Amino acid sequence: MAAQLAEPVTIRPYRPLDHRACRELWAELIRTKRELYQDPTIGGPDPGAGFEEYLTRLDLAGIWVAEHRDDGVVGLVGLVLSGLRAGVVEPLVVAQDWRDRGIGRALLQHAATEARRRELTQVSISPDSRNVEAIRCLHAAGYDVLSSITLTMDLAPRGHSWQEGLEVHDVRFSY
Repeated sequence: MAAQLAEPVTIRPYRPLDHRACRELWAELIRTKRELYQDPTIGGPDPGAGFEEYLTRLDLAGIWVAEHRDDGVVGLVGLVLSGLRAGVVEPLVVAQDWRDRGIGRALLQHAATEARRRELTQVSISPDSRNVEAIRCLHAAGYDVLSSITLTMDLAPRGHSWQEGLEVHDVRFSY
């Protein structure tokens, strides 16, 4: 798999020694979400803490990292089981300085290979609706079926600063 990448990166299973690097990648993912939604409270006071909870999931099928020989872990992907025959890619994150080098695509391909090995019939991923760059990258990587949509009713007293203008089936949504 490393031959397809612009950098000498290997995809391998997560090891406990990767914990600090993966926790920081998780925090980077949360910080991106905070920026997308202009909400510094997303993920709580410690943006990496969600990684600890993630590691305890009973439906977690596997975690893999992208490792650069000099810089260590630069990407992370997980596969969560969903029912008997489906999987969900969660999370997918590549360190900011390592994006646009094919690492995310390699991680996605690895997760898909693992899903096939487990005889899953589909694998999905749920990017944030505002993360247009991620949506475009995922579409180019083969995620071209819109299989479900999560609708939200904002109950927060101050609410989020939602953007207007997303349309699905002739119905307008904020995002």
